[in-house]
Amino acid sequence: MRTPLSVVIGAGGTGGHIYPGLALAEALRRADPDAVVSFIGTERGLETTLIPAAGYRLHTVDMIPFDPALGAKRFLLPAALLRSGAQARSVLRTQKAQVVVGMGGYPSAPAIVGAKMAGLPSVIHESNAVPGRANQFAARLTEHLTVAFDGSRAHLSGGERALTVGMPIAASLAALDRPALREEARRAFGVPEGARVVLFNGGSLGAARLTAAAVGLAARWRGRDDVHLLIKTGPAALAETRQKLIDAGAGAAGHPYGVDAEAGTAPHPYGAHAGAGPVAQAVPYLDRMDLAYAVADLVVCRAGSATIAELATAGVPAVLVPYPYAPGDHQTHNARVLSDAGAAHLVPDAETTADRLAELIDPLLADPARLAVMGRAADPGNHARAADLLAQTVIRLAGQPTTTREFTS
Repeated sequence: MRTPLSVVIGAGGTGGHIYPGLALAEALRRADPDAVVSFIGTERGLETTLIPAAGYRLHTVDMIPFDPALGAKRFLLPAALLRSGAQARSVLRTQKAQVVVGMGGYPSAPAIVGAKMAGLPSVIHESNAVPGRANQFAARLTEHLTVAFDGSRAHLSGGERALTVGMPIAASLAALDRPALREEARRAFGVPEGARVVLFNGGSLGAARLTAAAVGLAARWRGRDDVHLLIKTGPAALAETRQKLIDAGAGAAGHPYGVDAEAGTAPHPYGAHAGAGPVAQAVPYLDRMDLAYAVADLVVCRAGSATIAELATAGVPAVLVPYPYAPGDHQTHNARVLSDAGAAHLVPDAETTADRLAELIDPLLADPARLAVMGRAADPGNHARAADLLAQTVIRLAGQPTTTREFTS
């Protein structure tokens, strides 16, 4: 009788590490429906809500960030790694884990340390063009390295042995057909007839700089019926943003978009949350990114590696505003993957104002052919297959039979 596959994934902190981990878990379940997949993280990050909501068990350990800004506390890092690694080893034994995967970010490092202590095979996935501190450390503890972008190899310890598998993304995005989903998406978000849509997406928690620029742009464009701004604020900034849109004459407190009263159809959840007006609507989150990318003519967003992979795969033109405090300025390096290809414009955070965006976006919206060229310019790479490719590597390390041909670089 075959032993069920048991995999523990270290992922946490931000959605940029968690969502690829969830995509991998989904791929493992596709390859082996009996697979037991669980996660290791901390109690600080988004993993405490995102992972259980996706139906997976989360084990938490005590760990501190790999952050020089900690000051004297950084000297506690070795002790924290030993303690959290021992906690992770206990989890691995309880789960009867066969393979451990580290998806990057400080919550994943204890999982790799625990695997080393337990004598289990492990593999890390580096999602950014410039690797983070946690994976730079973890790369010294495992022989098995995978990366999302070829350029990461040069910056990763032992990178010459890394496999480029792409960035694991959700199956709904890997198979996204934007034209086929577009009308459903426009109805879901209640987009006015004929309006072009600019999506502002600041990441898991929103981005104050992008939200402020979006509100300023909505005020500048109030009264226009040919453009619609969809602003993802994050839950904390939602009420304030909606009020600012109303005060600017760009939003309304009345009936939300997304309700087809005549047809009597149930509104999409976004409609129930949207503070909508003739120019802009604010939503706290986007749990259907396939709809969000399908409705958008242009996306203004940060440049996390998962976002870059999604934009490239879906073929969505973008204005990228890298987070200026990302370690190693890795978001700027990520952004250049698309901007150098002509698929996006790169705008520094400090220059991201309503005036600057209006100057850039207005000509783009007026030229659909140019937007189409941008959408086709990105190399989609392996991202649509990345979750399955990484899953096959994991299954091979577990000594299980693989369901597809082994991937090699």
